[in-house]
Amino acid sequence: MKPTAIPSPSIPQAFSPAGGDLLRIGSTRRGFLQTGLAGLAGISVPSLFQQQAFAAAAGQAARKTNVVLFWLSGGPSHIDMWDPKPDAPSEIRGPFGHIPTKVPGIHVCEHLPLTAKIMDRLTLIRSVDCSASDHTPITMQACNPLARRTNDGRDGGGYPSMGSIAAKFRGANAPGIPGYVALADSLPADIWGAGHMGNDFNPVSGKDLSGRLKLVEGLSIERLGTRRALAEQMDQWKRGIGTNESIASADHFTQQAYEVLMAGSAQRALNLDEESPAMRDKYGRDSLGEKALLARRLIEAGSTFVTVSGAWGYFDHHGDEVKWGGIKKGLTPLLPSVDRTLHAIVTDLEDRGLLDSTLILMMGEFGRSPVINKNAGRDHWPRVMSMVMAGGGLRHGQVIGSTDKHGGEIETRRVAPGDLAATVFHHLGIEQNSNWIDPQGRPRPIVAEGGKVMGELL
Repeated sequence: MKPTAIPSPSIPQAFSPAGGDLLRIGSTRRGFLQTGLAGLAGISVPSLFQQQAFAAAAGQAARKTNVVLFWLSGGPSHIDMWDPKPDAPSEIRGPFGHIPTKVPGIHVCEHLPLTAKIMDRLTLIRSVDCSASDHTPITMQACNPLARRTNDGRDGGGYPSMGSIAAKFRGANAPGIPGYVALADSLPADIWGAGHMGNDFNPVSGKDLSGRLKLVEGLSIERLGTRRALAEQMDQWKRGIGTNESIASADHFTQQAYEVLMAGSAQRALNLDEESPAMRDKYGRDSLGEKALLARRLIEAGSTFVTVSGAWGYFDHHGDEVKWGGIKKGLTPLLPSVDRTLHAIVTDLEDRGLLDSTLILMMGEFGRSPVINKNAGRDHWPRVMSMVMAGGGLRHGQVIGSTDKHGGEIETRRVAPGDLAATVFHHLGIEQNSNWIDPQGRPRPIVAEGGKVMGELL
């Protein structure tokens, strides 16, 4: 599987906070707080406030809504998770059994018992058309069939991800937090960015928030005391680093950036030590669970769109001879983590009164082939995939669409990528007929090919 880079000049580097393994992506010139307080030299935090001001001027919805997208990188097997085929031959139905859920008539894989318990708060979409998608996050994170992997240095055709659309047209829900945050081991491989819409709307990594929201040596909020003292010490610091045109032009937005540092909300959002041991156990102390808990903290703090990936390619279950194994060997240890994480974030957000304002998506780039291959795995299958939705104040406890008896073709209610995008933007309060402007000055619609909000969810 070949990683596809988002537009960024840096290479991601690993870090491990509190037992997790979030990763860092190097920031663009206007990345969020590029090097601690020195990020102000690149007006990175001020540019965040410029984005928020742009969104406000464009009349963004006042209601605070957000999205958490769980990216199951590699292509999760729909038949072995959310669309079981118990009456099919063994080479099709696979090694797992199925169990009933809280909603009569809906069954899921036997290894998803917690998912089964909250089926009344979930929607399974079993007929997603992912035929335009390749082995990258491009198409389905953009939810745009025109955004494709091309392997010619122009992957994506310049089309932006849904997260980047949210960053541009909505901005964050609170000052001091970027609109679009990505929590992934490899952002170039697992996260799609802003394309030609501009680097200002690329995702900000968890590492940038966690490790770079720090005052330079010798400064502390306790010592600064007031914004006046902060400004005075910043003047001294600026004189020490010499003239910088970006600092000179930051004006009002730089003042807001000072306030971000004083508040420390972004820094606190990435601090899992503030969570109880019981809550951390609820989500799970693995990569997916810890990132999910960070996602909840980020949306509480004011982020609008958070994408979570547990590991690059870990659902790519071709067979027992490859890194991630076949279906039984590879998927069996992953399903409890997916099950626990989905249950945790749905019930946690519900307890906090945030489920109706938070739309949860769980999906990958495509499904997997109906027939188990000779290596006990399943191959890529872009004809159809399944996914899960929760929250967002939508109508749940249902299945949308179906596949044929072998799980290989869409049988009823094709759901196009544009339909998913339209539904997400509807939840975020972004006008469906909005356009972004490409480098040639041409307007590009944010919803492609006539996508419509999914009426079954309303």
